[in-house]
Amino acid sequence: MPKTAILLSGGIDSIALTYWKKPDIAITVNYGQAPAETEIRTSATVASVLNIPHYIVTADCSKLGSGDLLNQKALNVSPSSEWWPYRNQLLVTLACMKGIALEVGELMLASVKSDGFHKDGTAQFYQLMSQLMEFQEANIRITCPAIEMTSVELVQQSGVPDSLLHWAHSCHKSNIPCGNCRGCNKYREVMYELQQGK
Repeated sequence: MPKTAILLSGGIDSIALTYWKKPDIAITVNYGQAPAETEIRTSATVASVLNIPHYIVTADCSKLGSGDLLNQKALNVSPSSEWWPYRNQLLVTLACMKGIALEVGELMLASVKSDGFHKDGTAQFYQLMSQLMEFQEANIRITCPAIEMTSVELVQQSGVPDSLLHWAHSCHKSNIPCGNCRGCNKYREVMYELQQGK
């Protein structure tokens, strides 16, 4: 029986989706990003609490990246400060490469509506990635259950408890929240909106 897996980064969205969907497997990718250590530690904690086997894939692609995730200036074609060329394509590919040996049939990603700011955060992108992965031998399907939701809607839908959500690490620049990147700003805004709704 094919297993379900999730790409778990340790951010608000991936924690909420993991809690909501309870996949068989969680995969975290260290691709050379600045906050990799904390993303891995956070993801491992979440997976442990939920009793989900957690796997780490390491492939240092830092020489191919750009922007906040490497504490560098973004490339001229970057739509935002944290943009990394073909990052989501890379993450999906590496997670599926690991997933083959684990008998994964579906890889879930925690992209939400606001991720559509990047082409590789849109529903169309993930549909194309799914077609590509399903075309190949392992036939792994790519899904994004929260692609039409905001982060707040995802958290509310998931029912994830604050005790787990507060582990989230969203900083793009560091293993310790910098407080001024787009990731840290999103974390603050989402947590504030959630508290206002209580």
